[in-house]
Amino acid sequence: MTEQLLPTRRLGGLEVSALGFGAMVLSPGVYGEIDDEGGERALLAAVDAGATFVDTSDGYGTDGHNEQLIGRALRGRRDEVAIATKFGFRLPEGVEPHPFPVGFAFGELAVNADPQHVRGYAEASLRGLGTDRIDLYYPHFPDPQVPLEDTVGAVAELIREGLVLHLGLSNVTAEQLRAAHAVHPVAAVQTEWSMWRPVEPELLAAARELGVGIVPWSPLGSGFLSGAVSEVKEGDFRQNAPRFAAANLKANNDRFAPVRGIAAELSITPAQLALAWLLHQDEHAVPIPGSRTPAHIRENLAAGTVKLSQDVQDRLAAILLATEVEGGTLL
Repeated sequence: MTEQLLPTRRLGGLEVSALGFGAMVLSPGVYGEIDDEGGERALLAAVDAGATFVDTSDGYGTDGHNEQLIGRALRGRRDEVAIATKFGFRLPEGVEPHPFPVGFAFGELAVNADPQHVRGYAEASLRGLGTDRIDLYYPHFPDPQVPLEDTVGAVAELIREGLVLHLGLSNVTAEQLRAAHAVHPVAAVQTEWSMWRPVEPELLAAARELGVGIVPWSPLGSGFLSGAVSEVKEGDFRQNAPRFAAANLKANNDRFAPVRGIAAELSITPAQLALAWLLHQDEHAVPIPGSRTPAHIRENLAAGTVKLSQDVQDRLAAILLATEVEGGTLL
């Protein structure tokens, strides 16, 4: 039975739990190995704890693994959740890769958001998820070789047909958000945002002006803000992130000690403080933490009811303003 523990928020016209669940962690090759049974158990723990918003992508895992796992786990419970997925990162054979630069060690990702491929991406995701509609559909990255307005136009066509219910954007600029919104209303924009990665002020301002929700990805800094990461092991994608290189990780842990100290004062976990802080930044922000451990999932979602006093918020703001993160950014 689902426990209704979380308040709800709106992403444009889509109502979801104030904290969602980022399912990327449920596929092998992200934080090391995991089996499907454990992945399904983790996802259901999130839904049972009140998360009604699940985020995935056609590019998570091999050959649509993440979407397929979600489809199996939610069989019979599909109507309890809103499913968001992304496209343009898992390229079928013969589709030309377009390089998108990133701050990971490998330097770039291969994407293709050409409108001629969008329907095929969506149909593959619908099959993998075992559903007849996608609640929120994002191009995973703006394609450097394709006008974003053209990609959005292809999604708008799917919305008119009822295969997609709401349009999202991911990893875009304020200018791109405004251009896309002029073609079709955008419900949500997904962007990296956490205590160690500030949101772009112009993007936040544009989202507020247009009535677009914000979905912070990596709201726990890829686990760093949980306070439990002292090293990154083989098979963990964070080995590609300079912030997690041994020397940088040690420096960053030292610099975030005052934040962990405030969490201890409040008798909450560092992860709960990081998520509660994000929820206090904007009333339309819906972070999507991910975890493989049911206990950690319940702990994270409990942050949805944590209230931070203005004094605590001011202290955190001062600490974060004075804290320099070593290792650059991912995007």
